[in-house]
Amino acid sequence: MKRHPVRTVALATAFMALALTTAAAPKSPSVATSKKPTITVYKDPSCACCKNWIEHLVKHGYRVDAKDTPRVEEIKRTLGVPGAIRACHTAIVNGYLIEGHVPAQDIDRLLAQKPRIAGLAVPGMPMGSPGMEGAATQRYHVLTFDKSGKTTVFASH
Repeated sequence: MKRHPVRTVALATAFMALALTTAAAPKSPSVATSKKPTITVYKDPSCACCKNWIEHLVKHGYRVDAKDTPRVEEIKRTLGVPGAIRACHTAIVNGYLIEGHVPAQDIDRLLAQKPRIAGLAVPGMPMGSPGMEGAATQRYHVLTFDKSGKTTVFASH
C-alpha cells in the first residue's frame, strides 16, 4: 500500500490540533466532576416545585438522589424536622437536614462552616426562592434549627 505524504502530514496535523484544542479547553463545572456531596431529597412524586429545586441544586454542582414517596410527612417526623418549619420536601446532605427551598449558596456555606445544628430550613414555599421562581417574589429567611425546634436566621433573601 502506497502512502501519500501530504495526506499523512495533514492527518497528523489535524490530530495534533484536536489534541491541543481539547487539552487547552477550559474545564466547565459539571455534575460528574463536582466535589460537592450528594443530596438525598425526599419528595412527593407529583410536586413540580420540588423538581425545580432539584434542578437548582444540580445547576450549582450538587448530585441529587431524589426519593419519590407519598410518605414525606412520616419521613419528616422520623428525621426530627420540627413542625413549625416544615415545607414541601426534606433533604439530607453530610448529616444535615435541609427543609424546603434552601438556596444552594446557603447549603455551600453550611457545609463550609459546619455549625453544630440539625439543619437549614425555608418554612413554607416563599415566591422567589429556588424552585418557586415566578413573576412575584417575596423576602424570606433561611433558618438554622436544632432538634428541639430552636431557630435562628442564617440568611435573608
